[in-house]
Amino acid sequence: MAEAAQLQEDQLQVEICYATPNLEIRKPVRVDAGATVQQAIMQSGLLRECTAIDLTVCRVGIYGKLKTLDTVLREHDRIEIYRPLIADPMDSRRRRVQKKGG
Repeated sequence: MAEAAQLQEDQLQVEICYATPNLEIRKPVRVDAGATVQQAIMQSGLLRECTAIDLTVCRVGIYGKLKTLDTVLREHDRIEIYRPLIADPMDSRRRRVQKKGG
């Protein structure tokens, strides 16, 4: 029993999240203590399932804050993989303002 408790102490429970307009993925993953964001993503198998994810292009974060792939994880971190923007947010805002007549 002590061995099982020690095994759990050496591992963290994290969640990998990725979304598109038509898809939402939330994968719980157990990783070794000291694991990085990239290691958790690789271990989750998500890159095999969603070939559109390219970690050289997509940014990542934990709970909405941008992080690097070598960030060391903590218990219950939610790793988010962000898709590249297709529209410049400032251009979109300008168009909305012009549309309203402002």
